[in-house]
Amino acid sequence: MIPFLDLKKINEPYETAFQEKLKVVLANGWYVLGNEVKEFETGFAKYCGAKYCIGTGNGLDALVLIFKGYIQLGKLQKGDEVIVPANTYIASILAVLQADLIPVLVEPNLETYNIDPDLISEKITPKTKAILAVHLYGQLAEMDTINEIAVANNLLVVEDAAQAHGAMRNQESTPETADRTEEVLKNQKSSVAYSFYPGKNLGALGDGGAVTTNDSELAKTIQSLRNYGSETKYYNDYIGVNSRLDELQAAFLNVKLPYLDIENERRRVIAKRYLSEIKNDKIILPTVTLLGKKQSNHVFHLFVIRTQNRIELQDYLHQNNIQTVVHYPVPPHNQKALSNWNHLSFPITQKIHDQVLSLPISPVLTMDEVSFIVAILNKY
Repeated sequence: MIPFLDLKKINEPYETAFQEKLKVVLANGWYVLGNEVKEFETGFAKYCGAKYCIGTGNGLDALVLIFKGYIQLGKLQKGDEVIVPANTYIASILAVLQADLIPVLVEPNLETYNIDPDLISEKITPKTKAILAVHLYGQLAEMDTINEIAVANNLLVVEDAAQAHGAMRNQESTPETADRTEEVLKNQKSSVAYSFYPGKNLGALGDGGAVTTNDSELAKTIQSLRNYGSETKYYNDYIGVNSRLDELQAAFLNVKLPYLDIENERRRVIAKRYLSEIKNDKIILPTVTLLGKKQSNHVFHLFVIRTQNRIELQDYLHQNNIQTVVHYPVPPHNQKALSNWNHLSFPITQKIHDQVLSLPISPVLTMDEVSFIVAILNKY
């Protein structure tokens, strides 16, 4: 069986370095918000071209803390509306709800699966105060247009980059240019949430997350909010939470971060083969914008196809020893947890959720395995 994602194989090259990091953490005797977290926050901020990085317990908390931080700063108020993609993992919407804000769902572009900027303006009301852009499957949303809409309507922009580590806007990148500068995001004013769940392009060995931002006030506020609302121990300025990036997970991430661009480039090589070699009129390939040798707005966290009969295709692939996953079978507005939205209609979102199927793609997938997957798909 070709596994959908072989995490053991992905992490095997780092095992010796992980063991050394474990020894360092044990020898230091400092297990929460220590030197490894500081090193990762500094390194990841530099990698992303941001001034600040704040490690959090997970990606959901990273998003929630951005919204709560803006509330503490008076830039948002409870009950404000936030534009959110209807086609996303439910965590994007849960973050808005957990910050006591109101999600307003907008349909995606059927070609890219990301939020359709042309549909945002019609959903803006006097209560709308922010746009949450989600870079689904690893491809950046149309941020230039989204930022223009935000500026025209005086809205905040928040980015959910849980699936888009290393994706860059209109920048040239190679595996050798992992060292980023502030020029990467010199005009970027939004705040970005990341997840380091093990299956992500930059995955820890457990949960973890981070916020990157160029806003010094927001960074300081989130730094406090993640730690019980405290800057100085036992003195609490806000009603905060306990959501700190674990010291040991930060140590593991410090090992893996220098190789992220190399692994992303491997994903692009596989994706290019899928895009050029899969030839079957029953299979709809993803639309990838700006995919060139040195363009990196897509990091292929997932390679997602569509088909009219997903169950049949998934069974066929399984019978041929190819494991696939559905991202995602039920759209957020149809979830039991959001029952007050079950009456809403988002036909494009529903179509995507009914048809998508994710193929294996990872840095450890071999070219022979790619050839086999392509051949089996073309015979379907």
